[in-house]
Amino acid sequence: MAIQHANDDNFTEMTGGALTLVDFWAPWCGPCRMFGPIFESASENIRDVNFVKFNVEEGRRTPAKFGIRGIPSVLAFKNGELIEARSGLMDEETLTDWINELKG
Repeated sequence: MAIQHANDDNFTEMTGGALTLVDFWAPWCGPCRMFGPIFESASENIRDVNFVKFNVEEGRRTPAKFGIRGIPSVLAFKNGELIEARSGLMDEETLTDWINELKG
């Protein structure tokens, strides 16, 4: 599944349905650049989850609302509700295991 891109204006719409993971990132963030391909690979391998990226440089309201203090941060939403969050760089196995727990 293709990764979608969210901003302050469309965030609620993007996270309102099935299990959705949102990667909060910035282009200047080294760990974010390392995590990007991992997140993309997971999006290609796990078809029943929505994958969304949110560039914190392009919107400030949403990261503030969810208390994003460090990036990369991945927030998991189901039906518009935040169900879990993780911060920091994850490898693909850790990300996949977490997604499987969330789907559980």
